[in-house]
Amino acid sequence: MALDGAFLYALKKELSPLIGGRVDKIHQPSREEVMITIRTKQGGRKLYISANAGSARVHLTEAQVDNPQTPPMFCMLLRKHLGSGRLIDVRQDGLERILFLDFECVNELGDIVTITLACEIMGRCSNLIIINQDGKVIDSIKRVDEEMSRERMVLPGMRYTLPPRSERLNFLEASQDDISAAIKGAVPAELSKAIIRSFEGISPILAREWTFFAGRGAHIESGTISEDQLVRLIFAINRTREQLMEGNCCFSAVSTKEGMLKDFSFIRLSQFGPLMYTKELPTASALLDYFYSERDRAARTKQRANDLFKLLVNLTDRTSRRIAVQREELAACSEKDHYKLCGDLLSANVYRLKKGDASVQLENFYEEECPMIDIKLDVRRSPSQNVQYYYNEYKKCVTAEKKLTEQIEKGEDELQYLDSVFDALTRADSENDVIQLRLELREQGYVRSSPGKARPPKALPPIEYRSSDGFTILVGRNNVQNDQLSLKFAEKADIWLHTQSITGSHVLILTGGTVPPDKTIEEAAVIAAVNSRGRESSLVPVDYCLARYVRKPSGAKPGKVIFTNYKTAFVKPDAELEKQLRV
Repeated sequence: MALDGAFLYALKKELSPLIGGRVDKIHQPSREEVMITIRTKQGGRKLYISANAGSARVHLTEAQVDNPQTPPMFCMLLRKHLGSGRLIDVRQDGLERILFLDFECVNELGDIVTITLACEIMGRCSNLIIINQDGKVIDSIKRVDEEMSRERMVLPGMRYTLPPRSERLNFLEASQDDISAAIKGAVPAELSKAIIRSFEGISPILAREWTFFAGRGAHIESGTISEDQLVRLIFAINRTREQLMEGNCCFSAVSTKEGMLKDFSFIRLSQFGPLMYTKELPTASALLDYFYSERDRAARTKQRANDLFKLLVNLTDRTSRRIAVQREELAACSEKDHYKLCGDLLSANVYRLKKGDASVQLENFYEEECPMIDIKLDVRRSPSQNVQYYYNEYKKCVTAEKKLTEQIEKGEDELQYLDSVFDALTRADSENDVIQLRLELREQGYVRSSPGKARPPKALPPIEYRSSDGFTILVGRNNVQNDQLSLKFAEKADIWLHTQSITGSHVLILTGGTVPPDKTIEEAAVIAAVNSRGRESSLVPVDYCLARYVRKPSGAKPGKVIFTNYKTAFVKPDAELEKQLRV
């Protein structure tokens, strides 16, 4: 995990100004989360502690968290022992992933005692433990009995013991010779793995960064490391030590081009190159607050959207299969001309037909040489009935062709609409966006309405951008907002943009009656490309025209418009530029 012992060391230094502050409030928002407000001379600061296996951490936060009406038992216990206590120390044993918060408190007898809060940030073994001055466990947020762990139990009344640890070097204290000996004496393996086995408090991302610097991006085995690579590795380790000791860290989070957060660190990361985007934050707490809040928000959004993804996939598959069947039926209608020809020939030669004939050969007088054509007959029908049969089949084919053509066109429009909703759903970055898409599908009859539910939240405004030349650019979040933006909000002189033959959002440049520079139009085209299904393409065509030339066909689904007098710009999607221009 990225929140290793070294990162915790940086956090410990960040929490040091809290020493001397008094506990003001204690809340427990969920089963494995605790929020402690500490009042200092500079004001109140909120200390957030989580023992959740997937997001264990401790840091200062500015987030507002909803608390249960009835506090849990562990919260009541914390209030009993830490209420009005004074923080006197923040400790860390080497580079272990444990922070000890020592509080000077007053017990029931009025005696001053020291209560320690052990914040163990250890993945699935994370815990928050209250320890009295005798070193015994008062209680923990997660009790560990013999069935859960035979090596180390955490139960009230038991003496607190540190988790089992192997003998590894602390790179903050180790000498250059010790580091060199540890690397050379490591079991042959990929260098980053050897580093993790040799040094305590090192996460995989930090070990990979050191290895990347040592090998200049090349793969290195610990057993074959050269002297030059070893010197570079020791330099990287010493530089990291100086950054930690001097408090000169660079707290950064890395994310994919699509905005998915991947990892974080207290040093500047180079190992990903141009494949990832880096966002730097001023403090370790700000980094953790940003990283986990964004990740949790994205997870909640994805969870809320899962059923819609499944619905859209099923609807798309069903519509595609229906269109395929209709195309087969339409292909069968191509026989209509044959039925018409047979009907005409039989009608002209009805006097030559006899009831009971299975077939007849007649001259095709529609062709110059009048070739003979064999026409099948039904022995049960009279000559006139056989004639009528072929004319009826011709009429059926004509009617079916007309209806099937209309149904296929509607089906293709439906597929295009579902594709546009799916694309908007993949770009939804908040729960509100998912809710608005759900409402849109409900209005179109794809989702059943649920009576009695609370009123949905107000829709967010269009996404706003500012071009390099100062022009405002707006982007619709969904099809309904696309219609409002293009047909109601837009002025006649504004410029409207949309990716050519690719589903995406409607984009509008607010011109104020002036003619924007070409650079603004190019930037708006890039924004349109990024906010479309073509965002991963190397080159995307984007159509643009004055908003006066955009109109909606009668009865068309949301987001469907037609436009004329347009030009086309070919641009390369640039997610970094899109982020820079976003307001």
